[in-house]
Amino acid sequence: MEKKPRIDTPSRNPDPITKAPGAHPVGTGVGAAAGGAAGIGAAVAAGAALGTAVGPVGTVIGAAVGAVVGGLAGKEVAEQINPTREEAYWRENYVSRPYVTPGMSHDDYGPAYQYGWEARSRYSDKKFQEVEGDLERDWERARGKSRLTWAQANAASHDAWDRVDRQNS
Repeated sequence: MEKKPRIDTPSRNPDPITKAPGAHPVGTGVGAAAGGAAGIGAAVAAGAALGTAVGPVGTVIGAAVGAVVGGLAGKEVAEQINPTREEAYWRENYVSRPYVTPGMSHDDYGPAYQYGWEARSRYSDKKFQEVEGDLERDWERARGKSRLTWAQANAASHDAWDRVDRQNS
């Protein structure tokens, strides 16, 4: 009996529906949420202009269209970042970075790098300095088993953010 090759291996980042490689459901979801919120705002404004009878319908339609458009935009940004490639790059190169503290391992720095490249995808229209406060606030949740404080993780996250920028410019 001939074995079929697996198409659901995590390293391929398969699309959950089509199983096509290179899908980034987190980026798509983030984009859909942002687009849906923008769509609701636009629909509310349009609904208010048309009157209360059309308002709720306009809100629903605007949210749906906004979610689809936002999801596609989020997917496009996220697809520019290959998490498998980024993880491999940082695993191999973290030791050469000037901010790495002796005795700390990739297990400590890996979550900070991932946090940086994912934040770049999430905040595609902003500079690192503009979102640094948000990143600091949420680091405790994002850090997993990393022993790094935000003061230590900041440089690694910023480094990963900048790497994504360099690759997409």
